[in-house]
Amino acid sequence: MVYVLLGTGFEEMEAIAPIDLLRRAGIPTVTVGVDSKTVFGGHGIGVEADITIGEMDLTELDMIVLPGGLGGVATARSSQAALDALRFAWDNGKFVAAICAGPTVLADLGITDGRRVTCYPGCETGMGSARMEADAPCVRDGNLITGTSAGCAIPFGLMLIEALKGTEEANRIRQQIVIR
Repeated sequence: MVYVLLGTGFEEMEAIAPIDLLRRAGIPTVTVGVDSKTVFGGHGIGVEADITIGEMDLTELDMIVLPGGLGGVATARSSQAALDALRFAWDNGKFVAAICAGPTVLADLGITDGRRVTCYPGCETGMGSARMEADAPCVRDGNLITGTSAGCAIPFGLMLIEALKGTEEANRIRQQIVIR
């Protein structure tokens, strides 16, 4: 099960593109409203989350994903339940993924310390002792996956698929959506 955390002000492309790709790959993916069931992204697009954060069953968790967007990141940062879920996933060897400003929340939790990561340009100062790969669209370091920005949402989503189902499935989806 993949849980995608949606807090008010999340970056829509960074959430919706990976959700779409994961579901195309047949990976159970659930959207989680951090502060309410109906969540509005940073550009005013409303999404009805599948569940609220209190309804997550962390025993079902394979991966947790935190999209960026300054509002969504602030919402996640102010939610102890969201922080606890991210920490639980990491401490239990599950995949933890974040894109744009989202990796700064992982840095706050010490998850990125000493690991190879990327984030939105300008957010590097919030990445602590992470080893930055600023020019990469997305980076995987073990069970940690980070992406740079909304423009990298598709490569990020494909990397999530590759982590969960392998290169062959990621390539199948890449071909299905006709990336040139």
